[in-house]
Amino acid sequence: MKKRTLLLIMLSFLGLSNTTKINAQDWPNLEKYKEANIALTSPEKDENRVVFMGNSITEMWKDVHPDFFADNPYINRGISGQTTPQMLLRFRQDVVALDPKVVVILAGTNDIAGNTGPMTLEQIRDNILSMVELAETNGICPIVCSVLPAFDYPWRTGLEPNIKIPKLNNMLKTMTQEKEVMFLDYFSEMADDRNGLPSKLTTDEVHVTKAGYEIMEVMVKKAINKALQTK
Repeated sequence: MKKRTLLLIMLSFLGLSNTTKINAQDWPNLEKYKEANIALTSPEKDENRVVFMGNSITEMWKDVHPDFFADNPYINRGISGQTTPQMLLRFRQDVVALDPKVVVILAGTNDIAGNTGPMTLEQIRDNILSMVELAETNGICPIVCSVLPAFDYPWRTGLEPNIKIPKLNNMLKTMTQEKEVMFLDYFSEMADDRNGLPSKLTTDEVHVTKAGYEIMEVMVKKAINKALQTK
């Protein structure tokens, strides 16, 4: 029996779909923005290009408020469900190769949720640190964002993100201080007394409403302008 046939039988027995097999072959989803990256021209001489690297909170931003990206030299490279190891694997393709002046990194909540398996807070911090170091090596100013508040994950309850996220954010803040890079603290501005998101800012305790993005936009634009002054 050929190896491929045997593999397909095993996958069928395990109940794995074609989508699962494709995801296994392109685990970091390098294909998602491949064509968009090819089509993107080099930045103009005076263009203050910014790439937003993240998960669904970043990806959905352009759907909830598309003008934020259309009216600014901002490139959205968020992918729903992604964790920091996946982002790290695509960081060169989806950030470095686009030659931005600034990268805004918002990541970590899906790691706590275990989307790609168990992850310690230290491992999450280290993956974000690696993205920071890749950015700096390539002359890109990194802005590390705090993980947004989440009281619980609707797709995987009981993991206490309201306790773990503040701990991770403290680790990220310390890391940025040691690296002398910018830390953007969304959490403190958006958290309620449960360490979650208030109802007006979220649809499901994790994802953000237009009102939530409006808060984030004011904060991130201020951070970007500050970062550009150092370029």
